[in-house]
Order: sequence, then C-alpha cells, then structure tokens
Amino acid sequence: MSGSKAVIDFGTNTARLLIADQIRGGGFRHIHLQREVVRMGGGFSRTEGLSMDAMQRGLACLNRFSESIRAHGIHHVLAVATSAVRDAVNGAAFVHLVRQETGIELRIIDGVVEGTLTLAGVKTGLDCQYDTILVLDIGGGSTEFTLARSGQAVFVHSLPLGVVRLTEGKDSIAAMEIKIRKELANMLLTMRQSGDYVVQGMPLVGTAGTATTLAAISMEMVDYDYRKVNNATVSRQEITSILNRLLPLTLEERLKVPGLEKGREDLIIAGILIILQTMELFGMERMKVSDFGLLEGLLVCGESVVASYDA
Repeated sequence: MSGSKAVIDFGTNTARLLIADQIRGGGFRHIHLQREVVRMGGGFSRTEGLSMDAMQRGLACLNRFSESIRAHGIHHVLAVATSAVRDAVNGAAFVHLVRQETGIELRIIDGVVEGTLTLAGVKTGLDCQYDTILVLDIGGGSTEFTLARSGQAVFVHSLPLGVVRLTEGKDSIAAMEIKIRKELANMLLTMRQSGDYVVQGMPLVGTAGTATTLAAISMEMVDYDYRKVNNATVSRQEITSILNRLLPLTLEERLKVPGLEKGREDLIIAGILIILQTMELFGMERMKVSDFGLLEGLLVCGESVVASYDA
C-alpha cells in the first residue's frame, strides 16, 4: 500500500469526504466516508455570489471534515470545489476563509476537469468495461456530459443545469423543462461540431445524487447501501413512474418515500427532468447507476489532473 489519502468533493448541494488506502494497480480500500447536504448554491445570486448562510453551512461542514481527517492521522488532502464556488463572485474569498479556519485548501476546478475526474471515478466501480459510454453527472449547479471511448474522455461538456440552480431559479415544471431543452440542444450542437456522436445503444451511466436516489427509490431502500446501488439499472419507464409518483406529493410527504433522503425532497424533480430529457434526446431506455464519481476520481488520478489544470 502507498498510504492513506483524504479527498473532498465540495459540491453545490453535497459535500463528501473519503479517506482511503490506495492499493497498487489503481485500486483503493475505504477507511472512512462522510457526506453532508450543505446546499452551497442555496440563496446564490449573480451579484452577491454565495449567501452568508451557505458559507456558514459550508464552513461548519469543512470543520467537521477537518476533524475527521486529523482523527485518522491523514496529512495528505486533495479538496476541490465545483459549480457554486467557481461561479461565485465571492468564491475566492470563501476559499481563503476555509483555508484560514480549517486548514483545507479548496481548489476550484472547471466543468471539463470535473467531467474528466468523474469518468475516472465511475470506471473504478463499473462491473464491466464498455467500448463507449455516456456519463451523466447531475450536480447542484451544473451537469456534465462525458462521452468516453476505450476508457478515455473524447467529449466533455458542462451545462448550467443543476438541481439547486433549476429549483431556485425557475418557478414551474414547464419553465425548468424549457431551460433543460434549450441547454441540451446547445450541447448536442457542440457535440456534433466536434465530430462526436452518441450512437444507438450506447450505455448511459448516471452518477451523483439524482441517479443514486432513483436507484434507492426503485429498491425501496430505507438504509442506503452503495454496494446495492452501484451498477443498478433503472428504466426510462420506471423513472417516469417515480416522477409521476412524486409530483403530487408535498415536500413532507416525499420524505416518507423510501430511498429519498432529507435535503433532496425539493431538488429531485429537477434532476429527474434532466435525466428523462437526456434519455429522450438520445433514444435511451435504461440508465446504469454509479455510486462512484468525482470523489473516487480524485483518489485515483486527481493529483495529476488537477495539477495539469492549475498549470
């Protein structure tokens, strides 16, 4: 073993800490996993950036992560921040505050780096290899589409479609659908201009909270088990049924649905809409779910990818 490392994915809705031992050959062994719904994108504005409440939630979360890291005697930490922090006018100030208060050095990455790292993480958890796949990573502030061939990203595109951004920015399902349709059309045009295409039958792999929640709801999972969720598949028909089941419920009623965790009851609808429109666009009937993603990608190849971006 090459020693233990800590990695942090500080997202727009969820923050996650993974401490693991890296094993020769590219694998790793989990030691500690910690996650919190921080909703850094809550109350976000173009002029002010991150809200004071969001920064306080984020700072409190990272203080708890820092305590866990020290308790495990870890000295090497790679922490990245994504959409909310990178888009915020006060993002740099927040990063400075985090460094002062917790000792954690948050490194802001762009959507292309995020997609590349997510692909690397997804690959470590797949139960089979694919010649080509489309990875869909729906976050709180952005959604990344990564088209891969032979395990390598050939097209990565980040869209300003996130579950927090859509939920707080649009006042109706119809308005969200219009926004999603517009952004997907722009992405498809960019993809075609680059000479890349999603062919009939290409597997769709969904990662992050919306995808894993759909799998958990499908299995009526009271206690989340990533081992059962990872590599589960959900059909387009089943996703539509889950949407129709959730839509008429109040937020409190949604929390009684097995598999739907607190903090996602209002956000899940926007995520489902993105998935369904993606499946419709590319004629896909099934989605494989990956519990692995950016966090694991940081562990297996984060240093080299983030360093190349910093350069």
